[in-house]
Amino acid sequence: MPRPKKCRRICGLPRADRFGPEQPGGCAGEPVRMTLDEYEAIRLIDLLDCTQEECAQQMGVARTTVQAVYNQARRKLAQMLVDGRRLEIQGGDYELCPHSGSCCGKDCGRGQCGQSRCHQNHQGGHCCENRGHL
Repeated sequence: MPRPKKCRRICGLPRADRFGPEQPGGCAGEPVRMTLDEYEAIRLIDLLDCTQEECAQQMGVARTTVQAVYNQARRKLAQMLVDGRRLEIQGGDYELCPHSGSCCGKDCGRGQCGQSRCHQNHQGGHCCENRGHL
C-alpha cells in the first residue's frame, strides 16, 4: 500500500482562481489546472524570494517535494502562456494555516501549525481538518 500523501501547508487562498487570455475567440483547449500547493510554491519562491529550503520548511514538506511541486507549477504556467489556455487554481494536498487571515504570508505560523491527516474533499483533491473544500 502506498504511503499517504502529506498535507502541504499554505498561507492563504489566491485572490483569483481563474486566469485566461482576453483575446477574441476565447481560450484554446482544456484549462490548465494548478493545485493550491503548486500555487503556494510559486508564491513563496518567485514572489517572496524564498529558497527551496525555506519554502519546504514553510509548507511542512521535504525540499525534494517542493522542487517537484515547483517544477510542475512552472510547467503549467508555461502551458498556459504558450498555448493560450485558461488557468484554474483548485484542489491539491494542502492544509490552510490557521494564522492565514492575519499573517504576512512568509514564515506564517512556523512551528505553530499542526500537521493533521488529510481527508478527501468534494473535488477529488485533499484538504485537512481545518480547511473546507474548493
